[in-house]
Amino acid sequence: MMDCKGKKVIVTGGSQGYGKGIAAALKARGAQVWITGRRQDVLAQSAAEIGVQAVAGDVGKPADWDRIFAACGDDIDVLINNAGSGVHIAPLQEQSDDDIRRSIETNLLGVIYGCRRAAALMTARKSGLIINITSVCAHYGWPGFATYTAAKAGVDMFSRALYTELRPHNVRVTVLTPSWGETEFSVAAGLGPMAEARRGRVMTGEQMGDLVVKICEFPDHLVFPEIMVQPVMQEIVPF
Repeated sequence: MMDCKGKKVIVTGGSQGYGKGIAAALKARGAQVWITGRRQDVLAQSAAEIGVQAVAGDVGKPADWDRIFAACGDDIDVLINNAGSGVHIAPLQEQSDDDIRRSIETNLLGVIYGCRRAAALMTARKSGLIINITSVCAHYGWPGFATYTAAKAGVDMFSRALYTELRPHNVRVTVLTPSWGETEFSVAAGLGPMAEARRGRVMTGEQMGDLVVKICEFPDHLVFPEIMVQPVMQEIVPF
């Protein structure tokens, strides 16, 4: 069984929401954790609260990924690609080309850039775990989410293919697919605050952290190719 104690972990988007919960849970289990984020002030505050290290960076920029890995070292054990953004949830014709570009860069290219760098290190060492966090939108379609859905579905299929590449090198890849959660997604995407009726009935950052710890500490000769988790209160009407 993989023990988190002393393991080096990168959590992108680690200053808020799911990422902050994941970082806190791993830190509590003895891991050495680095969190990343674009907002230096929020990132520094969260790092101080949790007791982890912080590296500011935009996952959509390859140069920032180089800085992140340079700061964390070449012996990273776990990469958790959690950073994501709705950017602008609206009908496609109401989105700008810049909205579309930023969504793809953050939600898809950022994951690929990070995985490329982690894969090189982990295959050389013949061990490692990558967890790519997607969204239920990768599997179902809702109005206004077309670009975001395309990016998250891309992460899902990219992760499946990457698993087949890295499996012979004893490197595991897991796609973790959540749905509604107590995060800042709705506000950041321009959808307004979460309805009060959902609070306490959807996934919290702490619960996401507990789940990620379980994945990390599961026997390392086994892998979860994909885990989907969603609140019972959410009705999914497939399209």
